[in-house]
Amino acid sequence: MKKILLDTNAYSRLLLGERHVLDATASADIVFMSVFVLGELHAGFQGGRKKKENLEILHRFLSKPPVKILHTSDETAHVFGELKSILKKNGAPVPINDVWIAAHAIETGSRIVTFDRHFATIKGVRLWDYM
Repeated sequence: MKKILLDTNAYSRLLLGERHVLDATASADIVFMSVFVLGELHAGFQGGRKKKENLEILHRFLSKPPVKILHTSDETAHVFGELKSILKKNGAPVPINDVWIAAHAIETGSRIVTFDRHFATIKGVRLWDYM
């Protein structure tokens, strides 16, 4: 089963019709959206002029059959703690939300669809083929 997790920038590029992201989502059996990605999207919507339109588009996307929202669990917190500790020891700073997103990807065995290269520094993270 092919599982992917969309990062915030990948979702944005999906809406712009980015072919590589469209291909990744079309070929996935499950498309995960982390609550942390949703939080980043909602934060972006707050400052924009198209808040209502963006919310409607997001809700339509989230209602598609292969799309599943990932909530946090004890397992997510455990994986996050391990990743954060390793990154701190290695002196490799990664934005905190991205550590949570990485924890979700590891927990679910998903590939992260992203344009952020710092995910490659996180042990155990699998990135999509485009990266």
